[in-house]
Amino acid sequence: MSIGEDEWARERARFGQDGHGQAGLLAGQFADLTRTLLEATPTVGGVLRLVVGAAKAIIPGADLVSVTLREPGGTYRTPVETDAIAVRLDQLQYDHGEGPCVESARPDGPAIGWSQDLAHEPRWPKFGPGAAALGYHSVLATALIPDTDRTSGALNVYSSRPDAFDNRAVDLALLLATHASLALAHTQAVEAAELEAAHLRRAIESRDVIGQAKGILMQRRGITADEAFDVLRRASQDLNVKLADVAKALTDQPADR
Repeated sequence: MSIGEDEWARERARFGQDGHGQAGLLAGQFADLTRTLLEATPTVGGVLRLVVGAAKAIIPGADLVSVTLREPGGTYRTPVETDAIAVRLDQLQYDHGEGPCVESARPDGPAIGWSQDLAHEPRWPKFGPGAAALGYHSVLATALIPDTDRTSGALNVYSSRPDAFDNRAVDLALLLATHASLALAHTQAVEAAELEAAHLRRAIESRDVIGQAKGILMQRRGITADEAFDVLRRASQDLNVKLADVAKALTDQPADR
């Protein structure tokens, strides 16, 4: 839904204030988005897909939206986008090392960068004309996941029109990027906890199956627990197979063997 300039000014003045009986349109949109991001997206990819969809729907003038992620080694990639042409526009920036998305995606980069006339943009003499040749004349990028210990990134918005992004669009992009970053941090924390739990579960399962295999060897061969473990360890080394896999193979054998 489009918000007029006067309504936008009222919404921005009300956004985040206490004492209002009913949230404004913009506040309601972001409340809904935050709830959706936190409750309905268990993966980073799911969050990013919602972010680009919301950006295209909410930011006036947005024709294309993408997300740039910068790996710790300094390489860039575009994991999600609303249209394949956005990947080409992002790649122009990656190839030439210039443009707002590569700048904002750096951990020490600016929070926001944009241009209203890419064909004549002196800051990006290669990317700007290249984007204009593809039919896109305005760009807006905001920093995403600004954490030096992890992947950093940027939310990129493109328009085919010159002068497409006004202060209202910039404010919305910044708000959206903030919401998205919080949701991503939450999702990454959940994924990390789930991964740690999975590792712990596998470790417990491995310990249990090794204990079972030791018991089988002790019973069958009349040896001690330490001796049974040595048998398993030597078999693991000789076969170049993980100790837990050797133990599982033994416990999977029929009881009468």
